[in-house]
Amino acid sequence: MAKPSLLLGSIFLSIFILPCLSCPEYQKQALLQFKYSILAVNSSFDSSTFGLESWNSSSSCCEWDLITCTSPSNSTSRVVIGLYLSALSTILPPKPQLPSTVLEPLFQIKSLMLLDISSNNMYGEISSGFANLSKLVHLDMIMNNFNGFIPPQLFHLRHLQYLDLSSNSLHGSLSPDVGFLQNMEFLKLDENFLTGKVPEEIGNLTKLQQLSLRTNRFSDGIPSSVSYLKELQLLDLSNNTFSMEIPIDIGNLPNISTLTLNDNKLTGGIPSSIRKLSNLETLHLENNLLTGEIPSWLFDFKGLKILNLGNNRLIWNNSGKIIPKCRLSQLSLKSCGVAGEIPEWISTQKNLDFLDLSENKLQGTFPQWLAEMKVGALILSDNNLTGSLPPALFRSLSLSVLALPRNSFSGELPENIGDARALMILMLAENNFSGPIPQSIAQIYRLLLLDLSSNRFSGNTFPVFDPEGFLAFIDFSSNQFSGEIPMSISQETIILALGGNRFSGPLPSNLSRLSILEHLDLHDNNLTGEVPESLSQISTLQILNLRNNSLQGSIPETISNLSSLRILDVSNNNLTGEIPKECGNLVGMVEIPNLLSSISDLFTFSIEFKDLIVNWKQSKQGLSIRNLDIYTLLDLSKNQLSGEIPASLGALKALKLLNVSYNKLSGKIPDSFGDLENIESLDLSHNQLSGSIPQTLVKLNQLGNFDVSNNRLKGRIPVGGQMNSMADPIYYANNSGLCGMQIQVACLEDQRPPPPPPPPGGSAEHDTKDPWFLWEGVGIGYPVGFLFAVGIIFLTGYFTPPPSTNRRHHRRQRHSIRRRI
Repeated sequence: MAKPSLLLGSIFLSIFILPCLSCPEYQKQALLQFKYSILAVNSSFDSSTFGLESWNSSSSCCEWDLITCTSPSNSTSRVVIGLYLSALSTILPPKPQLPSTVLEPLFQIKSLMLLDISSNNMYGEISSGFANLSKLVHLDMIMNNFNGFIPPQLFHLRHLQYLDLSSNSLHGSLSPDVGFLQNMEFLKLDENFLTGKVPEEIGNLTKLQQLSLRTNRFSDGIPSSVSYLKELQLLDLSNNTFSMEIPIDIGNLPNISTLTLNDNKLTGGIPSSIRKLSNLETLHLENNLLTGEIPSWLFDFKGLKILNLGNNRLIWNNSGKIIPKCRLSQLSLKSCGVAGEIPEWISTQKNLDFLDLSENKLQGTFPQWLAEMKVGALILSDNNLTGSLPPALFRSLSLSVLALPRNSFSGELPENIGDARALMILMLAENNFSGPIPQSIAQIYRLLLLDLSSNRFSGNTFPVFDPEGFLAFIDFSSNQFSGEIPMSISQETIILALGGNRFSGPLPSNLSRLSILEHLDLHDNNLTGEVPESLSQISTLQILNLRNNSLQGSIPETISNLSSLRILDVSNNNLTGEIPKECGNLVGMVEIPNLLSSISDLFTFSIEFKDLIVNWKQSKQGLSIRNLDIYTLLDLSKNQLSGEIPASLGALKALKLLNVSYNKLSGKIPDSFGDLENIESLDLSHNQLSGSIPQTLVKLNQLGNFDVSNNRLKGRIPVGGQMNSMADPIYYANNSGLCGMQIQVACLEDQRPPPPPPPPGGSAEHDTKDPWFLWEGVGIGYPVGFLFAVGIIFLTGYFTPPPSTNRRHHRRQRHSIRRRI
């Protein structure tokens, strides 16, 4: 990190050492106006809410909190040079919003050199009034909600050395005027929506020490002019859409210690010029489109601590020998073609805290030396590692993440697994582990995520987890567990996935104690009894999957209390009674929800959950848990439901799939189904529905699958919109009264009416003459028409009688006639 400038040092020094004298009256009034503007916007708060109690008219503003003034020198007056207005609101989120217009009074204080307004939830465009603050050296506006373009006036503040506009909602391109900031040392524009090319004028900022444009939408190539930034120590362009190759002159940055280019679309190889970056400590190149062999000289940097190359198209030289001179704390070689056993040279990296070797071709057993290394995060998923896990692995007090999905590990889990007290993430899915879950695992108090799915675990006794613990994500699906549904789990559980086992008995009546549960998946078990009404008390529940059990009874009317429910699958059970009309009040299926971030967003590495398996468009399909927010479905198929389909279901406008097939439903298809504006699949087959298909269905513009077969429907199939493409006869089969162009069966009203009866007084003789007259006309008209046509041809010169004495000329003339015709 760079040392603070002398100018900034003088600002901070004046806070603690120099006495206070009065400030100019106009500056005091401007500051008081700023205070009153804030209070006017948030009338329910007082000045203590924003830490401005000391701001009053009876004292000098140089004596107020959050303000710095100049030293007295020879003058009796001091001017304000620093305002520290970060995080003014002291209340808990959601903090009060402040419009950007509250800043207007501050633009009168032209002596300002430092202005910090970060973390204030300010919104609106950045004012051009900043142009008045011509002496500004330090401007911090991070973590607000400013929108619009960056005003060009900011780039003409020639004294500016520090500018941070990160974590706002700014958009548009970065103006070439940025090149006027020739005194700039720290420029941070992270986490906005800036687009376009980074201008070459960025190379004019030759004093720049940190340039961070992370998490925007910048595109095109990295400007070659960055090689002019000789003082640069940090360059972060990650999480954009930069393309093309890394500039060859990137190695001409002698002071660079952190080079972060990950999560872009960069191509080509790793430039050899990087070898010249002798001060390099951090190199992030992961998640690009880089190609070529990984150069061994990357391990020659003595100061290198972080090397992340994963998820490119780079190739690891498995025959090469690595003798690293670095001491890495992080290493990612994800999807780099590393083959054979886990490379033993990694054992020399005693400070290693993060290791990602996932999606490679690793074989062999888990090495003992790796188990004893005390790595913090160990990710070896998607390889072909075998054998059992060594107990030494769980003696580590450093291990916080262990991700081993999709390998071929086997055997029982070590009994001492509970010794890994720092473990937060344990993912062992899709291996061949067997036996019971060790009871000691419940001793890991910090455990947040436990995924043991798709193994051969068994048993009917489960660890007793602390009900006050942090375990929020549990996936035991696709194993051989039996007995009743285990409820000795944390009240903080968000995801509980137990499908594909041998659980039996009724649904626990105390499920409602899981008050923040969002995802409950119990499909493909042997559950019996009724759906308890207490389940409807979990207002946070978004996904409820009870498919393929032996549940009985009716669907509770109180199910409408599940206001967050987006996916409900109770198919293939023995449910009876009517579909409750209250289902039309499921708010999560009426409106497309705005969901909070998932567990995957909490970590810097990929967290993959098993897909949610549903019947989607008449076939089983896995829905990625990362994208479940785009799915809304209601599947009541394969039960014994009866009665009419409630018209209230038409209110579920967010539904993408509705399946009530294979029941005993009767009555008409509700006209309100035409309001299901997002529906993609509608299956009403194998019921006892009657009447016609509503014409309102032509409004369903998203419809891609429609099945009403095996009912008692009649009348014309609606024409128009997507209904025209629903033309597979199998989806209308066994409805003897249907007709329409989709099944190529004409409707009665479309058939040609029979000929009218003969007029009164008509005679048989007249009837017999009509056909004769018609054929007589044909007999006369044909020769007359032929002779008339020959006459026309003769008159227009297309036909000339050939002379009888010259047969060659006769044939040539016939050919000419044919060609001209």
